[in-house]
Formats: sequence, C-alpha cells, structure tokens
Amino acid sequence: MYSNLAYFNKPAIRLARRGRLTAQEYIQGILEGDRILLSRAITLIESNLSSDSRLASDVMKGILSNSGKSIRIGITGVPGVGKSTFIEAFGLHLIEKGLKVAVLAIDPTSRKSGGSILGDKTRMETLSVHPRAYIRPTPSGETLGGVANKTRETMLFCEAAGFDVIIVETVGVGQSEIAVKDMTDFFLLLMLAGAGDELQGIKKGIMEMADALVINKADGDNKQPAKRAAREYENALHLFPPTYSFWYPKVSVCSALRNEGVNEVWETIDDFVQKSKQEGYFKQNRKTQNIRWFHSGLVERLRQQFYQDSEMKGEILRITQQLEQGNLSPVAEAEGLVNKFLKKD
Repeated sequence: MYSNLAYFNKPAIRLARRGRLTAQEYIQGILEGDRILLSRAITLIESNLSSDSRLASDVMKGILSNSGKSIRIGITGVPGVGKSTFIEAFGLHLIEKGLKVAVLAIDPTSRKSGGSILGDKTRMETLSVHPRAYIRPTPSGETLGGVANKTRETMLFCEAAGFDVIIVETVGVGQSEIAVKDMTDFFLLLMLAGAGDELQGIKKGIMEMADALVINKADGDNKQPAKRAAREYENALHLFPPTYSFWYPKVSVCSALRNEGVNEVWETIDDFVQKSKQEGYFKQNRKTQNIRWFHSGLVERLRQQFYQDSEMKGEILRITQQLEQGNLSPVAEAEGLVNKFLKKD
C-alpha cells in the first residue's frame, strides 16, 4: 500500500491544520508539492465566498508562472464505457514511466438535491493512494457539458504542484463536451462496441472533436467486435473535415481491465503533442484557450455580482412570486432587471 504521507513533512502538516492561511503560505505549499495545502487551495477556488475568491485570486497570481508545463488530456465517454477503469490503468502506466499524474474527475450534480456522488477515489483504488498521483473529485455544478466551473484553475494549481500530466474526466452525458476540449491539449473519446445506434447523433458531435478514439473493453467475447467497431469508426472519421493539417484522429482498441492497449494510447497522445508543437499549434491553442477562459470568467464574475447583490435578490424573489401567478413576461422582466442593475451607482 502506498502512502501520500511520504510527501508531507511535519511543519507542513502543522501548518495545514491551522486556521486561515496567507496567500504566501498557500503558494509555498503548492510549489513544494504539499497535497494538503493543494487540496485546501482548490477548496478556496470552489468556494462562493467573496473572501475566499480574493484569497484564491492572490494564490493564483503567485503560482501562475510555475504552471502550464504539463500535458492536459480530456477524457470522455458515455456512462458505462469504463472511464474510471481506463484512467486508473492509464495513470499507473504513466507513473511507471516516471511521470506524476493528477486526475480531475467531474461528477454529475443533482439538479434536485444539489449533491453529487464524488466516488472516483473508490473506483480508482490503486491510483488514488499512489504517492505520484492526485485525484480530485469535483461536482459538476450547473456548468454545461459536465465540466466544473473551477476546473481550469484547479488544473493550474496541480501543474504548479509539479504534476506532469493532468487528466480531466468529464461526466460524459453527451452534452456539449466542447468545454473540456477548450481546456486541454488532447481530447480522447472512449467508446464501446455494439452500443447500438440510438446515440449516433450524440456520437457524431463528440467524434468531430476527438483527437483519438479508443474502443474500450476489448477483451473476451468482445475483442473481435471491438476490432470491427474500430475499423468502422476509422472509416467514419475520414468522412469528417480534418481539424488539423498535421493529424487525423486515430482509432485503437483497449482493455483497461487487462491493461492491454494502454501503452498505445499514450504513444498516440505523445505523437500528437510532438507534432502539434512542431507545427506551432500547441502554443497557439493554449493562447486561444486563455482568451476563451477570460471571456467565460468575465461572464461568471458578472453573474456572481448580479446574484449576490442584495437589491437584486429582493427583486428576483418579487418577480418569481409574480411569475408563478402568470402575471408577468419572463423575458421582459429579465431585461428590465438587468437594466436596473447596470444603472446602479
């Protein structure tokens, strides 16, 4: 059994048990690879408290120059495709190559209760306790596509803590997974053989974004069907307009359960990264993602300010009550409320 405690020193443990820390203490802990302080810093990012947001912003400024050096991989696929099993086998394979791996596992949030399962650590039993791995389950919240609102910031914190590969596992519910495509260097789609045609429309949209497809669970009686499915998907991908001049999406088969085909997946990713760097795409893609990140952050900040405003809270409650009675136009009231908010002060 591995122990993450080997990475901690006693002063760091004592520091982490204290109350509120300064930004510099968080920064130092993250840069030293202290996982307790890394986890606490990520909790600051996820907090909706304005005081936590300010502190998290200061920490972000302090670690930013030490981030951006990892390979960012997005992994998605429909529920039941074996994402957690694959990520564990894949992560352990990368560790054997001397790399440190962070997994940001997005769990679906219930719209009814607001809760989420956050069970990825139990599904990745070996990887979750490895001293060269870090798994952070995160509720998806209300973000479209199943990607947590603060995943980008969390990714930068993990990079600054020294992780070489960042894996972002999405919910994989078939809703605009472009969110994870826009924050990673490589987008991997896990598929199943014989899953039926009922999801073809969803598959097509995601397939067009994928840099590689892997048919998982290619073992036992499913091995030959998986190989046939791989050939079919490979033919289908060539009908799509190419996303890059230097790359056609590759299709392979894999049995994460038996650890077969995992190395080929990493070789594909490494090949893509090297070619994208040679073509200048890698850096340009990161720059484009930063601009999109800025705009999405701007929208989120405005949303927070609006909903946290005490006057707006009262107005929203009043309008909501009247809407329930059918006395108002939702669109007109929304427009009026935004105009009122913009004219404040």
